[in-house]
Amino acid sequence: MNSKKSLLHGIGNQKETRLYYDSWADNYDETLKTWNYRAPQKSVKILKKYTSIKSGLILDLACGTGLFGEEVLKVFDSFKIDGSDISSISLKIAHKKNIYRKLFKNNFEDKMYLKINYDIVSLIGAMTYCKKHKKLFNNVSKYLNKGGVFIFTQRTDLWDKLDFNQKLIDISKNYNLIYKSKPIDYLPKNNDFTKNIKIRIVLIQKK
Repeated sequence: MNSKKSLLHGIGNQKETRLYYDSWADNYDETLKTWNYRAPQKSVKILKKYTSIKSGLILDLACGTGLFGEEVLKVFDSFKIDGSDISSISLKIAHKKNIYRKLFKNNFEDKMYLKINYDIVSLIGAMTYCKKHKKLFNNVSKYLNKGGVFIFTQRTDLWDKLDFNQKLIDISKNYNLIYKSKPIDYLPKNNDFTKNIKIRIVLIQKK
């Protein structure tokens, strides 16, 4: 599996993405550790610093094997977390960690029909694969309580290519921008990303 090339240039359609992450799930955590992936830890620090939400419900979109969920509970142990992901193998690994209340098999771009709303929605490390950003932001708004927050990451190369500054302006009717980080390291020990392709972490609040 040439994971580094695929991650940089894109994996493909939903089926290809699902199969890709199914095949990677067993050594996913270990691989990202060797690449010095720190987006979950940095995102939790931003949540702690820039929000007043100390307990409640989190929906972790594209939760994978649960790396963000693990970091959240280290800091916010009173939160309850639900997760969703396209990879059933990743969900099985996440389930074994006992950090999620519920897990759903779902592509994060597809609308989820939920009976509850959440205080926080997260999308850490997966905005890369989003093709319909307006649809995603609209769906997330439906998942959130009023005053709830959406935290996500986006690669700096795609930020510029897709003009994400304008996308944040476009959603300002429904969201307030709370925080947008400077470019920070993403996968600095991955040979394709190194320190050249970074990420921004963004925190927006539903009006």
